[in-house]
Amino acid sequence: MSFEQDDIRAGGQIRVGSAGICPPIKEGDQKINGSMHAEGPVVFGDPGAEAENRATLIVNRTDNDDEDCENADRSVWVNGNMRLNGDDGTDFALKQTGNTEIIGNSQTENALYVTGGSTVDSLYVDGDVYVTGSVDCLSKGRLEERHQEADGKPKPFDIPHPSRDNHRLRYACIEGPEVGVYIRGRVKNEKVIILPKYWKNLVHEESITVQLQPIGAHQDIIIKRWDDEKIHLQSRGGMPINCFYHVYAERKDINPLIVEYEGDNCFDYPDPNYKPGVENPIYNDPEFAGPPNTITK
Repeated sequence: MSFEQDDIRAGGQIRVGSAGICPPIKEGDQKINGSMHAEGPVVFGDPGAEAENRATLIVNRTDNDDEDCENADRSVWVNGNMRLNGDDGTDFALKQTGNTEIIGNSQTENALYVTGGSTVDSLYVDGDVYVTGSVDCLSKGRLEERHQEADGKPKPFDIPHPSRDNHRLRYACIEGPEVGVYIRGRVKNEKVIILPKYWKNLVHEESITVQLQPIGAHQDIIIKRWDDEKIHLQSRGGMPINCFYHVYAERKDINPLIVEYEGDNCFDYPDPNYKPGVENPIYNDPEFAGPPNTITK
């Protein structure tokens, strides 16, 4: 049975469908006047815009030919905050087709905060990313373009100068044809440089090089022998050794760099494990292994 009225005003509650308990709107003497429950599905707006029952609540664009109605250009407008708790009904708690604009305010530090997911990736972007960011040191632009530009330049860090007003300090990374590591320090009244314990499994022993700088006087220090645990020194006449040292070596836990290769851009690098989007890359894949780039034995 159905009935039609020009106007209906409910001073209490409106219940559509099941008569079961609905805690948010309360019941009986404690009912919240002006509240409503509908079992669903419920459709607002154009009744023919959706052909299927896709959700409990379906909101379509207004389609009202009343001469006093100016149809809005939005289906939903919310003044206030929203919270969305997903469940296992679909893969995504929120799936959107169309564009999004986020304008933050001072309530939190971030206009958009993203965390979680079933992998270590909190955010995955299928496409390019453009960041306006700060204009300081030209940090704005498309990230992919910025990374390519950085790959072709010295790798700098640029910071406010720690001791001079109105100045900045810029350093750049050392670059070379190897994936290298180093340690440095001082030997005083000793005849051995003890290398970090992890170097034994980290570096090629045959790639180790040592630089020594005597302190105070010439001592005729030589490298007597070495391995991937210790550097043994010897001085003239057995005099006490006092020197600075640098020890360099090439890593062996990943493949040596292929320094020169044929191609038009970095994506032509011969080892596919370094290409973007590779799942579970193997950076020491024996198929693409070569000799160390530095050999000293």
